[in-house]
Amino acid sequence: MSAARHILLVEDNPGDVRLTAVALQEAGVRGELHVVHDGEQALLYLRKGGEFKEAATPDIVLLDLNLPRVSGREVLATMKKDALLRRIPVAVLTTSSDMEDVDAAYASHVNCYITKPIDMDRFVEVIRSLGRFWLDVVTLPR
Repeated sequence: MSAARHILLVEDNPGDVRLTAVALQEAGVRGELHVVHDGEQALLYLRKGGEFKEAATPDIVLLDLNLPRVSGREVLATMKKDALLRRIPVAVLTTSSDMEDVDAAYASHVNCYITKPIDMDRFVEVIRSLGRFWLDVVTLPR
């Protein structure tokens, strides 16, 4: 991987932010982690608005579904309707294993849906696989 990779984590739970950051590090996923804490900030970041005017375009978005202000479902739907944003892969990373959430996410063209494992070793392995595939294996649009 030659170019710097950017990962946008959209997560409102500080514990899950720390857990994901540690898992990315332990998994050896190379990339710069950017974090926003609600759906409104996510859309602002992605559109390079306000304080995010100089933000890097993420190579992948790790999106929680249950967010304040604007839900993860709304962020996903908005991204996939936007000609520029729809090109960014979105991985839902959530605690919900509800099939209605899974079906709705795929109906909104999510790239993958991952229910967060409770076990830290398993979570690290999931993050390793996610990073390896999306940041090392596939060719992403620019």
